[in-house]
Amino acid sequence: MNLVLLEAEDLVAPQHARLAGRRLAHVREVHRAGMGDELSVGLLGGRMGRGRVVRLDEEALELALDLDQDPPPKLPLTLVIAVPRPKVLNRVVAAAASLGARRIVLLNAWKVEKAYWASPRMQPANLRQQMILGLEQAKDTVLPELCLARLFRPFVEDELPRLLSGGTGLFGHPGTGGPVPPALALPVTLALGPEGGWIDAEVQSLGQAGLLPLDLGPRILRTETALGALVGRLFLA
Repeated sequence: MNLVLLEAEDLVAPQHARLAGRRLAHVREVHRAGMGDELSVGLLGGRMGRGRVVRLDEEALELALDLDQDPPPKLPLTLVIAVPRPKVLNRVVAAAASLGARRIVLLNAWKVEKAYWASPRMQPANLRQQMILGLEQAKDTVLPELCLARLFRPFVEDELPRLLSGGTGLFGHPGTGGPVPPALALPVTLALGPEGGWIDAEVQSLGQAGLLPLDLGPRILRTETALGALVGRLFLA
């Protein structure tokens, strides 16, 4: 936790917060903070700054707040990610939030098992918690917009063109040889397929919607690895 992320209900006064539970345990056991120490803090959806410890015991952490900084800007990026296996989902969603994506779309695809959608990890509360963990890691306070697209064709045919309007659309697909475009019109929409990749019909549909194929080379990467590699190549090179 590089940022103690506060929510509105944590505020007991405009410049005073009281925390318990996971964040209290982390500050005591990992930060090993003491009275008078200062921590990096931020208000979810708001500003960032410092929090001075004015109480710390087994029951609560109280902080005097000085929030004087804006959070880092979001990347002009929509990530469209075919729903991964449940045990991978948490890592992917947290990583997408930490990278600064403005929007995350979890999409159905032919090779996405139906059981994935029924997993408790697909519940809104869990997805929100994973995005919060990503924000804490990256020192950000603004949640990405999160969308669930259970039907591939209606999303690709109806929603995807709207997201692409005026920008660049790309989809990861091994074996295409597609390079990163030399210049990107913003915003960027990047689609990552399921384990095993997109099927031919999906590749055709994504291309018809205006997405260009993008290839990272001969190695087949895990979703979270491909995510970091592609975002780094597009925005951080």
